[in-house]
Formats: sequence, C-alpha cells, structure tokens
Amino acid sequence: MIDAGVGGAKTIKLAERRIFSPSFKPLYNEGMGLVEQTAEYLDGQGRVEAKRLSRVAATLYAAESMRLTTRLMQIASWLLLQRAANSGEMTRDQVASEKSKVRLDTASAQDNAPGWQELPEAFSALVHRSLKLQALIRRMDEEIYGGAEAAIAQPPRMSNPVSDQIVLLNTAFARS
Repeated sequence: MIDAGVGGAKTIKLAERRIFSPSFKPLYNEGMGLVEQTAEYLDGQGRVEAKRLSRVAATLYAAESMRLTTRLMQIASWLLLQRAANSGEMTRDQVASEKSKVRLDTASAQDNAPGWQELPEAFSALVHRSLKLQALIRRMDEEIYGGAEAAIAQPPRMSNPVSDQIVLLNTAFARS
C-alpha cells in the first residue's frame, strides 16, 4: 500500500490495482496452471511414485495431497471470484460476500516431518509452489478486503466447507 501524501490524498492499494486491471491475468494463469499441473501429476506420475514410498512417507503423501488439493481449490475459487469482478460479472461487494467462503489458510506439514525427505521431488515442489502462491494471494486479499478485521467480524461458520466450495465454484463457472 502507498500513501499518496498529506491533505486527504487517496491511498493507493497496489494489490487492488493489480487485481482489478489487465495485470491480473498472469496471476490468474499462474494459479490455474498450478491447479492443472498438480492434477496431472497426482493422476499420473504421482500415483506411480506414491507406490514406491515407505508406509510413513505414503501416509504423509496422502495427507499432504489432500492439503495440497484443498489449498489449490481455495486459490482457484479466489482467483475465479477476482476474475468475475475484474470482468464486471460481479460487483466488488458480491465478491467480498462470496469470498467469505474461501479459506486461504491451508497449512502444510513441516519439511522435517517424518517421511518428508522421502516424498518425490516433483510433489514437494508443487507443495512449495502452492504455499508460496497462497501466501501471495492471502497478502493481496488482506490488503484489498481487510482480512483480519473481516474475519473477526464474521459469525462462526456453521456450514459444510466442502458444500461451500461446490456452491462457490458453481457460482463462478456459471458466470464464465
């Protein structure tokens, strides 16, 4: 964020400028590309490599695969909502309301967890790339929508997070 100066000048939010301009496309493409690459890996080479893992590493791989998939679904949902706002298909207020269902806090096992060093290098790289992208998007989200304050103001969630994701994705794709 840049403060434009004294005298009531408007503050420029760099993240907002990036999201609501043509410079959003590379971020969108990076995120969706990572989703595709991960799906291809997990359905192909990842299945083969997972069969060679020890019991400990295989358990970690399964758990981390679920975290990775969840993280990428959340990232894709956020990107789709921003694209809808960017193209004028949804207002910023609509996006802010819908994005409350998106969670950008999916953690990962630590690199020193038992079995981590046995995980396939390609898989570990996908996990690290997804974490880096999630951190970037989370920072942008907090700058644009005021993350911490908005989260405190919301009532506790009583709904099903998987159901929320399905509704969110259906909403985003129906508008595409």
